[in-house]
Amino acid sequence: MAMKPKLDAYLSGNPIDQTDFSSKIGPLMYLTSSRPDLVQAVCYCARYQARLTEKHLKEVKIIFRYLRGTIDVGLWYPKDSGFELTAFLDAHHARCIDTCKSTSGGIQFLGDKLVSWMSKKQECTAMSSAEVEYVALSASCA
Repeated sequence: MAMKPKLDAYLSGNPIDQTDFSSKIGPLMYLTSSRPDLVQAVCYCARYQARLTEKHLKEVKIIFRYLRGTIDVGLWYPKDSGFELTAFLDAHHARCIDTCKSTSGGIQFLGDKLVSWMSKKQECTAMSSAEVEYVALSASCA
């Protein structure tokens, strides 16, 4: 799911009920364990559970519409998968609008099958894109 929501913590708009939003984000977080195409979009939306507006709820509804159209997408692991482990990672410098922290992401394949993935906001604020890549690399090896 190619989604780059323009969310931030200080949007002006009508506040919404936090329990309603959490009841939608919770199941989406569960689905990310078998739907790597949802990880980035769901994690972006989950960051803003403290100060919610209608804009945040609208982005979550877009994810549910995407799910309705891709119900047959998932992970399949046949017995004849290879045993070669391959990993890829990427990082975006100062991706978070609110904190200027960077975002790291990575995927691991066993043979040609995806077995692990992650997307996480880095804990430190990096001064350059090279530093962001080194932080992402160290996190993927840990």
